[in-house]
Amino acid sequence: MLWTRNELVLAINLYCKLPFGKMHKSNPEVIKFANLIGRTPSSVALKLGNLASFDPTLKERGIKGASNASKLDKQVWDEFYNNWDAALLESEKLLAKEKKTTIVKLNHVDISDITKEGLDKERLIKTRVNQCIFRTMILATYNNTCCITGIDNTDLLIASHIVPWSKDSKNRLNPTNGICLNALHDRAFDKGLITISAKDYTIKVSSKLKGKNIVDSIDTNFLKLEGMEINLPDKFLPAKEFLKVHNDYFKA
Repeated sequence: MLWTRNELVLAINLYCKLPFGKMHKSNPEVIKFANLIGRTPSSVALKLGNLASFDPTLKERGIKGASNASKLDKQVWDEFYNNWDAALLESEKLLAKEKKTTIVKLNHVDISDITKEGLDKERLIKTRVNQCIFRTMILATYNNTCCITGIDNTDLLIASHIVPWSKDSKNRLNPTNGICLNALHDRAFDKGLITISAKDYTIKVSSKLKGKNIVDSIDTNFLKLEGMEINLPDKFLPAKEFLKVHNDYFKA
């Protein structure tokens, strides 16, 4: 039976939230999704493989997805890749509808402290939902591991935007505009004290952290990282166009 557009939208939503190596029929998340849309886990796993065949970051690494993808597969994939923010939010609303819940409850977003009303409240709720979606997607892409240190405690991890949320409203949910960092290096990255080279994904450390009488913690946590390549994900590589923007912001 042919996949519908809505099923493909939901499948791409799942694709975004799973590490590449876990897109198989035995994964409990794949099984739950299959039950939700009335298909077999094998069918879902195959469709995820079809979607992977379109992923340019996988192609860049020489990884091929499954063959026999349909024209509709490509069409829906392109809708996402050309407008991540709108497409992901649409897919999340559709998923909430299928699960007979709300997008807020689906993402476990706490809105109890929002006292504003009307459009302001709606805007704040949307922002929190988007941030939660982005975090889920980026942590999954990096297999819940900091790309610099290898820290894998999710309480210490941040889904960092390469180009800040406030600077690019069209790529807030673009997974190639995100990297997974621990809280310390997220702060340094945000302040331009470290950056990741758009040329070769190596770490650059600002001169502001260098000089005489350097404390051991700065040496260990920053200076020794100079020139080290980050741990790259299997899919959604950080886009070089976004890294170039951050490289220019970097306080060399």
